[in-house]
Amino acid sequence: MSFIRPEARATIWRWRELIVAAVMLLVGLKWAYTSFGVTEATGWALVVSGLVVAVIGAQRLRFRLGAGGAGVVQVDEGQIAYFGPLTGGAVATSELERLRLDHTAKPPHWVLEQPGQPALAIPVNAEGHEALFDVFAALPGLKTERMLAELRRDGPHQVVIWERAPSRPAHHRLH
Repeated sequence: MSFIRPEARATIWRWRELIVAAVMLLVGLKWAYTSFGVTEATGWALVVSGLVVAVIGAQRLRFRLGAGGAGVVQVDEGQIAYFGPLTGGAVATSELERLRLDHTAKPPHWVLEQPGQPALAIPVNAEGHEALFDVFAALPGLKTERMLAELRRDGPHQVVIWERAPSRPAHHRLH
């Protein structure tokens, strides 16, 4: 028996990192300003930790686009697996060559490319898509803010979010 409505529970769960960050900040500020010695230092450390958790939580919140999409995403030991109603497959994160965001599909899809394998398209709102944030953030050189900005953009286009080896030489400019 639950005393919280399912809609309220879902909202709290969606904002969980920012709620924890707010509690950390409040407790840290109270300790920092009303105590002395070790407790005061712990309070300031808690304030700094709360700010870090708030930044990460805000990024995760922007990554979550809701649920109820087609299929299920599972990340296990360096492998991303997608089980969809029409397609599916798996990609090893160590072998990932390119990550694209395809806005031409409805809903938009993450397209993961691995050499020698067909590209794996995962809807951005597939069940379990939250686990992809940690995988994507761990890719070397990926700009998280750029990824989140592209995720919010509309329009029928595809954009390369990350690639291991750039497809064009560094000395060639676009303009």
